[in-house]
Amino acid sequence: MSEDYEMMCGIEIHQQLDTKKLFCDCDSHLCDDGQGAYFRKLRPTTSEMGEIDRAALAQFQRHMGYRYQCCEGTSCLVELDEEPPHGVNPDAMQIALTFSEMLGANVIDEIHFMRKIVVDGSNTSGFQRTALISTDGHVKAGDRDISILSVCLEEDAARKVETKGDEILYRLDRLGIPLIEVATGPDMRTPEEVQEVAYRIGTLLRATRRVKRGIGTIRQDLNISIPGGARIELKGVGDLKLIPDYVRNEVARQRMLIRVKDILNGRGTRPVDFVTEDVTDIFADCESKVIKGALSDKGKVIAVRLPGFAGVMNGDNKTLRLGSEMAQRARTRGVKGIFHSDELPNYGIEQSYVDALRERLGMTAEFDAFVICAAKEKKATEALEVAVARANEALVGVPEETRDPLPDGTTKYSRPLPGAARMYPETDVPPTLITEERMAAVRASMPEFPEQIEARLVKDYGVNEQQSRQIVRKGLDELFEMLAADGMSAIAATTVLNTFGELEHDGLDPLSIPEGDMIEAFSLLKDGRFAKEALPVLLREMCSGTKPEAAISKLGLGAMDSSEAEGIIDSIVREREAFVRERGMASVGPLMGPVMGALRGKVDGKQASDLLTKSIKKLLEQ
Repeated sequence: MSEDYEMMCGIEIHQQLDTKKLFCDCDSHLCDDGQGAYFRKLRPTTSEMGEIDRAALAQFQRHMGYRYQCCEGTSCLVELDEEPPHGVNPDAMQIALTFSEMLGANVIDEIHFMRKIVVDGSNTSGFQRTALISTDGHVKAGDRDISILSVCLEEDAARKVETKGDEILYRLDRLGIPLIEVATGPDMRTPEEVQEVAYRIGTLLRATRRVKRGIGTIRQDLNISIPGGARIELKGVGDLKLIPDYVRNEVARQRMLIRVKDILNGRGTRPVDFVTEDVTDIFADCESKVIKGALSDKGKVIAVRLPGFAGVMNGDNKTLRLGSEMAQRARTRGVKGIFHSDELPNYGIEQSYVDALRERLGMTAEFDAFVICAAKEKKATEALEVAVARANEALVGVPEETRDPLPDGTTKYSRPLPGAARMYPETDVPPTLITEERMAAVRASMPEFPEQIEARLVKDYGVNEQQSRQIVRKGLDELFEMLAADGMSAIAATTVLNTFGELEHDGLDPLSIPEGDMIEAFSLLKDGRFAKEALPVLLREMCSGTKPEAAISKLGLGAMDSSEAEGIIDSIVREREAFVRERGMASVGPLMGPVMGALRGKVDGKQASDLLTKSIKKLLEQ
């Protein structure tokens, strides 16, 4: 194990199942348009032990309201929490049992659903239904066994559409879609091992042939800790390629916070008493855009003195970043941010304002610092209160919390780490008995494992082992087999491994193309309606929803007859006669680019090469 990544990490993977919804008969697909606007306010409730979960309380303190849009065919009174849940979807339960068996896990003989308190608005009821299906499984990562602590079956949350001020709009099409939740032990020790385990679990889930595909259908939560640090949950990592970056950055963040703790404790810094000072008069004529905007909106500038915190909020060549942690907490109270003394003068706040503020706050000690916020007085005070609380947490070390992933591989604060106080029994869903006879039937109908699929693709379709492994790893084996029929395996492999990647790089989602349309495109290719070189541009057009026939017509990809192609190629050869006579038959290769560009994918590459060779020979014989 590399000392650079001394760490522990576990993964929770949430995968949508391709069935009806978990507790009703609604379809489980997403909709482009929502209907209605049902408004709710949610508040936390106590657990069986009479406790309120800290994460639920923190969310409640944001004072948000929630509106819900229904979607025809994908939401009903169950999603609106106006009707009790129906029976558990039998297909979803069967998939969870099958997957548990694939992991060698111990299935619970009587499955009970629980309510998990969630008051961020993503569940209309204020809780999520979840059931423990099995425990004590394992997967292989290289030569190591990674433990699977649990497999659960639960309902997905509503889909966030937009946030405006203190109100969030959700759509109910996703609420209630069945999810398998897989939780590993904290067994992974390097960023690359975390990524490999995520890939392995993903391929096993897809091997059931009953999971949804596409963006947002599978999400990973990473639980990371280091010696001297704390467990941090990174919630909702979607891009597996970024997992090593998220892990490395979180390890670095925790190390930074441990260093901050050591510095503060070495100084003898004490917890800060939350005492605010209205310093609006000092900044009355300040040119800072943030402060001018706040004051013009009848806001104030509020300050808090931080004895002993100078140099750790943005110091040591900006490697100490406690100020960023404080600002993230402050933003949860609705402000755009805060200013602290380590970063000033800057942002339109000149040294004269800093000096005046230091004098007002009585800052005379070497390591005295301050933090200010410009906003409406109540909002600014609440923001500073949580920012100062975060500063005090730095005296202890790394606080447990949930963080959201950002596209650059870093994260931001979301909420405190949830605890056991958010669980209590579900009284509307009866328990499900799992008999030995039922499990025997599950074992008798097990799907192929990824290794078996890889071997079969090599044997049946002639792809090499590396291609086969990539196809399965990407979860594209089902689609590949549909496209590879009738001798199209080489083109199918190039499409799913290369063309799809190019489309995704350009922000397109090739998996959004309906399977029927993809199969039709390959059928048209086989019938000679267009050249295989035009397939990437055709699929690019189909990503926008265009049907194959319409895309061929729109792009002008209809096959060109030989005489027309021959005339175009002869013209290109004559234009480059000097080059052809100098290079002879060696000019075929350099001229293929201009030829294929002129033919615009209407002629197969081999046919174009044959016609070009014939045209060059004819010129050289003259």
